Amino acid sequence: MDSDRPHERPTAFDRMLTPVHRWIWSDTDRRVQKLLRFSETETDGGRDILRAAEVTSDPLLRRLYLEHAIDEFRHGVLFRHRAAELLRDSTSPSSPGFHGDWLAPGGHGLDDLQVDGESDRTMLAFLHLSEKAAASRFTVYRDVMQHDPPTRAIFEEILHDETFHMNYTLMQLARVEPKRHRRHLWRARLSRLWKAYLRLATGLAGILGSIVMTIQYFVLLPPFAWLAKRSAHRESSGWTIVSPGPGDSLDRQY
Repeated sequence: MDSDRPHERPTAFDRMLTPVHRWIWSDTDRRVQKLLRFSETETDGGRDILRAAEVTSDPLLRRLYLEHAIDEFRHGVLFRHRAAELLRDSTSPSSPGFHGDWLAPGGHGLDDLQVDGESDRTMLAFLHLSEKAAASRFTVYRDVMQHDPPTRAIFEEILHDETFHMNYTLMQLARVEPKRHRRHLWRARLSRLWKAYLRLATGLAGILGSIVMTIQYFVLLPPFAWLAKRSAHRESSGWTIVSPGPGDSLDRQY
């Protein structure tokens, strides 16, 4: 199935981060790592949606979930194969670096959502917002990929599926809960905002921790090293004769 609706326009936040995304995706090693994480996230999301198809009692949702899960598994394969191609063509060894995942998490996994404990209403609301966010970010990723046409083509292909996923989840939510579907969307938004805050706080904590550790290493550690070196110069070299004391008997423990 496909949708005639055009792709979701990027949000203002995603557009603001376009220069950061362009810089991140410009490096081949970072691109490989991002694609591998996307592959893992899409595959994990496909498993969760497959589980949702098993537990739902709605036959229409079961069919749509199965098609959705197949799409997610296919996306994972596309990302993994493209990462393998880039890795095979790369001439430099891979090295860790900044990926900016806490600014915009790769893919659109279900954020450890407990599928068995979710109703069709909450599941559809969460999926709709996840697919909408993914469509926004993938549009930015596609637009910054002028230097890599094959990867750009993958994002373009996946965007068609994301648009369909975004549309069907909203339509089915309105069908399942016609009067209160907007309330469920707002609850799902609040949940995503809280998780985004936790990701941001974790990322900032990591950066601040690195800064504090660097300051300690270059500011606090040198004086201690200098004092230790100075103390070492005062010590005489070789063995030091110690006069025996009353408690130095070798015949007992104390």
